Amino acid sequence: MFNKIITWMIPFMPKKLIWVFSRKYIAGETIDDAIKVSRDLNSRGIRITIDLLGEFITNLDQAAENKKAYLSIIERVQKEKIDGNYSLKPTSFGLLLDKEVCYKHIREIVAQAASFGNFVRIDMEDSPCTDPEIELFRKLKKEFPGNVGLVVQSYLKRSLQDLKDLKDLNSPAIRLNFRLCKGIYVEPEAIAFKKYKEINDHYLEDLEFMFANGYYPGIATHDKPLVEEAYKLIEKYQVPRSGYEFQMLYGVTPDLRKRILEKGHAMRVYVPFGKEWFGYSTRRLKENPKMASHIIKALFIRG
Repeated sequence: MFNKIITWMIPFMPKKLIWVFSRKYIAGETIDDAIKVSRDLNSRGIRITIDLLGEFITNLDQAAENKKAYLSIIERVQKEKIDGNYSLKPTSFGLLLDKEVCYKHIREIVAQAASFGNFVRIDMEDSPCTDPEIELFRKLKKEFPGNVGLVVQSYLKRSLQDLKDLKDLNSPAIRLNFRLCKGIYVEPEAIAFKKYKEINDHYLEDLEFMFANGYYPGIATHDKPLVEEAYKLIEKYQVPRSGYEFQMLYGVTPDLRKRILEKGHAMRVYVPFGKEWFGYSTRRLKENPKMASHIIKALFIRG
């Protein structure tokens, strides 16, 4: 209850206080910070995906600025020879303001990444964005078949059907590439599973469907039981090491991440950075209220 109260108070807390928590999970505010973190992860055999924070913009000038920023990020990452790709949120480019403008901005970013033989992941946001983001993915996938992927959230009751509906885009030569996560947005019970076990059960159902149908999944979880069950599915379907990867957030469950790597599985870490870190950090806290106690300990034990 104490942690939930703290979590409820988060939007009213000073940013300096939230930074006590955030600095462990955010690469920093600048591309230099993200490059430094990415290079360190690469040195440990970990691929990365870079994300510039700042979604749900309020005007299209912000969308244009975010596009320019991403084009610059791609140039810098390629110049630095970082082993990684890119993640972006369509609401950062005006999805809820003008879908066509959003598409044009993201298409330019995907084209830029594709020119380097690289890849862009379209993040999945809350439920009002699900259909337009799938539509956006479909459109880009047809033009850039090997350079764009999508996120699937297992707590949404529609997700398995979405995976089935997208099967027409899959081929042995260029497989559908999905990051499978549980989902973090607060959704109504009518459209989302709420209990831990049922979310996990549907996560594994979605993952098994992907393996059975030759998709390439990014197994994005910090949940040890899910990792153990994923191992079993990999064995069941005799999936080669090149046919999947595990994915984690920067700063989260490093010990589990290390164990997965030691078993020889590919690992990719999501590296967020940017001045708009506050919204990302508060969502992480709302997703896991137990983290609130770490903030209190940091304040009163370490000053």
